[in-house]
Amino acid sequence: MSAGATGKPPAPQSVLFLCGMNAIRSPMAEALARQILPSRVFLASAGLRAGERDPFVDAVLDEKGLSLGERQPQSIEELADTNFDLIITLSPEAHHRALDMTRTIAADVEYWPTMDPTVVSGTRDQIIAAYRDVRDRLAASIAQRFET
Repeated sequence: MSAGATGKPPAPQSVLFLCGMNAIRSPMAEALARQILPSRVFLASAGLRAGERDPFVDAVLDEKGLSLGERQPQSIEELADTNFDLIITLSPEAHHRALDMTRTIAADVEYWPTMDPTVVSGTRDQIIAAYRDVRDRLAASIAQRFET
């Protein structure tokens, strides 16, 4: 992908956010990207495995006026199409899978190491603070990557 006048690559037409279980990081990234990217950009998220919907994700997205709606976690095998211009991976295992995928599809892959907030223990306030941190870091990365 060639860089534009700003030195950054042009906006892709389709983006996949990929992580381990599509329960926290990737659906959060998809919702945040939907808020700021033009509707012409096709966005999706998936996991290597389908996890369970996480209520903390709903809580921290709601704080920003966002919602996953009825969306449930899905695995990459459940996607109708896996042809994306850009795959943004949020965990090491997802990154390895995306690199394997690019053997048969033409896609750029970017790795955004993102902490799994489920490793944080403590009070509800401490746990939700970890989810907020992930949300805010993803929002900043999306804004920086797509120049919004």
